[in-house]
Amino acid sequence: MIVGTAGHIDHGKTALLQALTGQAGDHRQEERARGMTIDLGYRYASLAEGAPLTGFIDVPGHERFIHNMLAGAHGIDLVLLVVAADDGVMPQTREHLAIIELLGIPQALVAISKCDRVEPVRLLEVQAQVTELLAPGPYAGAPQFPLSSITGEGIGSLREALLAAERRVQQRSARGGFRLAVDRAFAVTGAGVVVTGTALAGQVSAGDTLCLGKAGKPVRVRGLHAQNQAALVAEAGQRVALNITAERLTVEQVHRGDWLVPEWLHAPSMRVDIELTLLAGETRTFEHFSAVHVHLGTQDVTARVALLEGERLSAGQRMFAQLLLNAPLQAVHGDRLVLRDQRAQRTLGGGKVLDPFAPSRQRRSDERLRQLQVLRDAEGLEHALTTLLENAPGGVDPQRLERQFNRLRETWQLPANVWVVATRQGQLLFDKGQWQRLRIRVLEQLAAFHEQEPDQLGPDRDRLRRFAALPLERPAFVSLLDELLNEGAIASSGAWLHLPGHKVQLSDADSALWSRLQPRLLEGQFDPPWVRTLASEEKCPEADVRLLLRKLARLGLVHQVVRDLFYPEATLQCMAELLLAQANETPIVQVAAFRDMLGIGRKRSVQILEYFDRIGLTRRVADQRHIRADSALAQQQGRP
Repeated sequence: MIVGTAGHIDHGKTALLQALTGQAGDHRQEERARGMTIDLGYRYASLAEGAPLTGFIDVPGHERFIHNMLAGAHGIDLVLLVVAADDGVMPQTREHLAIIELLGIPQALVAISKCDRVEPVRLLEVQAQVTELLAPGPYAGAPQFPLSSITGEGIGSLREALLAAERRVQQRSARGGFRLAVDRAFAVTGAGVVVTGTALAGQVSAGDTLCLGKAGKPVRVRGLHAQNQAALVAEAGQRVALNITAERLTVEQVHRGDWLVPEWLHAPSMRVDIELTLLAGETRTFEHFSAVHVHLGTQDVTARVALLEGERLSAGQRMFAQLLLNAPLQAVHGDRLVLRDQRAQRTLGGGKVLDPFAPSRQRRSDERLRQLQVLRDAEGLEHALTTLLENAPGGVDPQRLERQFNRLRETWQLPANVWVVATRQGQLLFDKGQWQRLRIRVLEQLAAFHEQEPDQLGPDRDRLRRFAALPLERPAFVSLLDELLNEGAIASSGAWLHLPGHKVQLSDADSALWSRLQPRLLEGQFDPPWVRTLASEEKCPEADVRLLLRKLARLGLVHQVVRDLFYPEATLQCMAELLLAQANETPIVQVAAFRDMLGIGRKRSVQILEYFDRIGLTRRVADQRHIRADSALAQQQGRP
């Protein structure tokens, strides 16, 4: 169990922990000189003979060191709220209480300290103040223990209550990747860099490799301590010290706020969607796009808050919001965070992380708000997945879900409605009904295209994607088309896509003109006549010849190499064969050799090679060209 103190400065938190543990703690010289806790202090002690070690975190109470208090408050199982009997409830008492409520710490006990300094009447007054303070929140009715760290009165009762609470502490799940927010880093002679923190999830063992900080520097765990004892394995819920090593790693490179996580989980983000709660005692309305300090784990970063359901938020209210961060934040779904004002002088509120990879566009759309509602109410990944997919027409990246929920894919139990789609950039998850509707939409839009453009064979992939206006990124759209093509629901003729029954029929006039033009183009071989020449010979308008040849190009009967210059399909195949034959001797396509084979000028040879670049037969690299063995034209010619 991890116990943390909370309370106003000089209310006896440090003295109480010394009375409970018998340890003075690891206070620095400045703290001893000033008589106050400035940074976090740690102690480990058994509360009874044979009991496991309990970790105690002593946090500073001075308002100037609230950011240090926040750094120590994450990962706490029980908070010990300390209120001095002579002072009673003070400003930092209220602020600390607000923070621990925002962080969702599950248990609280109250220590009324310095009882040896007051009369019984005063003690009753302070107990009444505390009862009133806790009444509206989750710690209403929390047990109170009047005590004195000087005389030892009440310390035994508090220790018994802590032992009872320890038995009620729920074991943190060791499922998922290991997560540790660094709160201290120091060098140990002969060992190297040591970092400490509270393990929030997963397990770590000696020899494991983790990613450190925003840059994700790989480090190896050389050795470790858990709850101040040497161990082979540490897990969620324990105070952990890790001896880490890496090439040229120094203690100056490690900072409070850095995270240690496995490589697959390392994904700092600059936009995070949360459910924001403004403190009930806040006197000012929170405005859209206000600047704040964000505290998550031991991180403290600045951000702007974009409210997603209105322009302002009043005290005690909740609203979905997006954090636009000025530095990357390493978060997962369910993390608790605290917001302080721009000058870091007062606590405004806090929230629960819903999506650490928030979108930059359509963040206020109804569809997105429904997704956030699901993420807010979800008890886990599987519980959320069905509804998430129903409201994600573009699909969901499973790798993103792994990082969002800290769950590797092999641990998932996918609902029956999930459809897994393989794309060139990895898998995507879709709702089966949503995927079927996308398929139908493509077929409907292709039929509409045929109706609007009856003289065209069909669009290419990118034109169909624009025409259909589906909410799919290109890799998913290509996978959908491939699925329809494999099933025969869509056919392709070259680059053009069409319904299987659709054919372009030339008019009688077009057919007659083509019967006269085709022999002239074939006779020209590698130097066919231009459109203007054909039109002049046929004594018809250039526009009519050009329109017909472009229509034939869409049918795959001719190829438009440059404007107004068309090659018949048979001639292009012949040129491709010659090019491939040359490439069998040398892998590099030489313009001069190609020119000599065709018996035409260099300019025309370059134009033809540039056309081969465009259709994917060749690839230009600097001043050289190479045959693309994976091109359809190369395979059609029998090239392996």
